[in-house]
Amino acid sequence: MNRYLFVAWLLLASAAGRAQNAQPPTAIDRAFNRIYNLDFAGAHAIIDEQIRIHPEDPLLRSVRAAACLFAEYDRLKILEFDFFADDNKVTDKKRGKPDPAVRARIFAVTAEARKLAAVRLAANPQDRDAMFAMCMAAGVETDYTSLVEKKYFRSISLSKESQKYAHKLLALNPPFYDAYLTLGAVEYAVGSMNFFFRLFIRFDKIEGSKQKGIENLKKVVAGGRYYPPFAKMLLSVIYLREKKLQPALDLLKEVERDFPENQLFKKEVAWISGEISRTKKKTP
Repeated sequence: MNRYLFVAWLLLASAAGRAQNAQPPTAIDRAFNRIYNLDFAGAHAIIDEQIRIHPEDPLLRSVRAAACLFAEYDRLKILEFDFFADDNKVTDKKRGKPDPAVRARIFAVTAEARKLAAVRLAANPQDRDAMFAMCMAAGVETDYTSLVEKKYFRSISLSKESQKYAHKLLALNPPFYDAYLTLGAVEYAVGSMNFFFRLFIRFDKIEGSKQKGIENLKKVVAGGRYYPPFAKMLLSVIYLREKKLQPALDLLKEVERDFPENQLFKKEVAWISGEISRTKKKTP
């Protein structure tokens, strides 16, 4: 995969969350669990009930937008690892037809999330959930623009908003460790760019260190709340790109164990296991 397209894929990680693993599961936690299990109807059911109880909560709208986005990814087979291994699949605008109704719903919901979050942030600039809602709304819009609409330069521009909120979330006390997902993914992506492409792309406080990007993603795995599974998926792809098949397999086995309803994880574990076996057979 060329470096430019890899940047677009890593923008999937453009939202940021909070990280208190010890807390009991909330409705948001349960909704994310359903999303990771590819049970989008289940996620929407949880969100519907919570919006009925808390109609003013912007975070519920952002999570709904994420559920809509990932359902569209699943339909278009964008979540599969081989999609990112083939440049033709990434750039082919004829491969899979986006649903205009889904797009309209996603952007309507993110607009609603932004509006509700802005009200809360005006009253309290340190409101964690409102800040997270803003960050996720920007991330969902970025992700849709990059991988569904394939407007890569536009998605890079949009991602800067997510990075801005990621820095703010990490500056809180305690910090939202999941925000390292955004910064880690972009850090690794910029580190993968060639010199001339870096001349045209500027990200605030991003060094372009692939190793720092990996370490940031590991922080999400260790201390995140909503995004450890996503961070493990990103690290798995990075390890695959670097021909480190066993570490990639180890991480995917963890998410397969934690989300047994997700058949995609099972498929990817089987594929990497096969690649390891074939590599061993070729080794003298």
